[in-house]
Amino acid sequence: PGSLVSAPFPDPSLPRGDGRVAVVTGANRGLGRAIALGLARLGHQVRVAARNRDAAEAVASALRGEGLIATAFVLDVSDDASVSAAAPVLASADVIVNNAAILPDQGVSALEVPIDIVRRTLEVNTVGAIAVMQCAAPAMRARGYGRIVNVSSDWGALSLMAGHQLAYRVSKAALNAASRVFADELRADGVLVNAMHPGWVRTEMGGADALLEPEAAADTALWLATLPADGPTNGFFHNRVPHAW
Repeated sequence: PGSLVSAPFPDPSLPRGDGRVAVVTGANRGLGRAIALGLARLGHQVRVAARNRDAAEAVASALRGEGLIATAFVLDVSDDASVSAAAPVLASADVIVNNAAILPDQGVSALEVPIDIVRRTLEVNTVGAIAVMQCAAPAMRARGYGRIVNVSSDWGALSLMAGHQLAYRVSKAALNAASRVFADELRADGVLVNAMHPGWVRTEMGGADALLEPEAAADTALWLATLPADGPTNGFFHNRVPHAW
């Protein structure tokens, strides 16, 4: 199929945010930008996170141009100092969408990918997301409310594991595992933690031949970010349907 973008965006049947604070990492373009836009249109106060302040502010400014509530802040999830500096913003979040990620070993054999690339990918895609969750989850637990959405990939599903892209695949498999650990520890505290596979998205990472526009791929993230109290946790989803781990 082609694009699954629905009109209007986001799905109007999704619950309203009612001013809840939502942080989206890697929100300066592509899927992250679409998720930030969707959450803002659903009534969240969106905090746009990116490594580059100007890039983050450009997105926040565009959202404010629609009359939405958005601010920008700098966050490099792989840098301890950057995460520490952003800790107060992360602790204020009712919703976290861990979207920041890199794919530096596209098409590269596991036999040939440099170890420094593997290490860097894990630092961004896995350790960075864990650091963000560690900053946000205690305050969510104290408030009795939280939604954490980890943007993963079916390339990280053990049931579909194949060759090439070892760094990216392993980082997303580890992110899935981390999602389950956090979900189990937080399930009694009103904090729902889930992972999602967005599909093949037409972004800088996905390329021009991808099948989905970012707005279409963002739907599952928005659904998970706005789940009711009795919604699922400890799950892996694609198109709002459970996906095999």
